[in-house]
Amino acid sequence: MLPMLQRELIEKRKWSTEEELVNYYAIGQTTPGIIAVNTATFVGYSRQGVLGAVIATLGLVLPGVVIIILLARLITGFSELAPIRHAMAGIKAAVTVLILDALLRLRKSALPDAPSKIIFLLVLAAALLFPKLSPAILVLTAAVAGMAIAFRKRR
Repeated sequence: MLPMLQRELIEKRKWSTEEELVNYYAIGQTTPGIIAVNTATFVGYSRQGVLGAVIATLGLVLPGVVIIILLARLITGFSELAPIRHAMAGIKAAVTVLILDALLRLRKSALPDAPSKIIFLLVLAAALLFPKLSPAILVLTAAVAGMAIAFRKRR
């Protein structure tokens, strides 16, 4: 979803900047629910208030639900077939590439200075060393670190 959000919100519609999308995405990480839905809700709210949030959320969720229902009916009977298993493996690889592409594009606005890069490396190390650690803890710890750095710079 991140590559699609980036393309639609920043490049195509110009409803958001890269920095705003990174902020929405970070907030979406810490709130319960699906990150893309949370991000769409925040963008909708920032553009048109509560009605915008509702419409953005429904606009993101409904097409996927309909497609999933249709595909589930088709795939259920064919999921054990080798071509279907191979297709799913290919889809997973493509999704991984799309996520990596979006991350590489957003890195400039997400990591604008040395302290941000250090926080990134520390969070990455923690995520790799402690895979069962909650993403919410990582995000909140990074937020506290960012606030501490900003507070220290002001002094």
